[in-house]
Amino acid sequence: MRVLIADDQPQVRSALQLLLKQEPGVAVVGEAENVEEALELAAVRRPDLVLLDWELPGRQAAGLPKKTKPGLLPALRARCPHMKIVALSGRPEARQAALAAGADVFVSKGDPPERLLAAVDICRRRQCNQGRDKANLGNKTVELH
Repeated sequence: MRVLIADDQPQVRSALQLLLKQEPGVAVVGEAENVEEALELAAVRRPDLVLLDWELPGRQAAGLPKKTKPGLLPALRARCPHMKIVALSGRPEARQAALAAGADVFVSKGDPPERLLAAVDICRRRQCNQGRDKANLGNKTVELH
C-alpha cells in the first residue's frame, strides 16, 4: 500500500514515517506539509492512502476556501479516485466533521499507535474488496463509507 503523509508538523510526519516503516506491504511515497503539496503529491505519486491532518494549512494557496475542509477531500480524490483518506486530528471532536466530509476513517492524534495501524489495515482491506467494511478501532466501531 502506497501512503502519503500530509501534516504540517515535522515531528508528526517523522513519527508516522517510523511507525509505517515497520508495517509489511506499506511504503510511504511522499510527505506534504500543506494542502498545496498534498494535492500535488497525490496527483504525481498516486497513493492508495493519505494520512491527512484535518487542520492542514494552505487551503487558500491551493484555491480552496479557507473554512470549508470538505472541499479538500473531493479535490484529493479528483487527483486519485481510488485513494482512501484517514483524517488525523489532535481534536477528537473533529471526528464527526471529518467523517461527514468523506474521510474513510478518523483517528485522534492522541490515540495509541495501534489504532492508526488498525485504520491503515482497514483501508488496505477495503481497497482489496471494495465492499462496506466495519472494523473495531479499540473501543470504537467504524463503518467505512
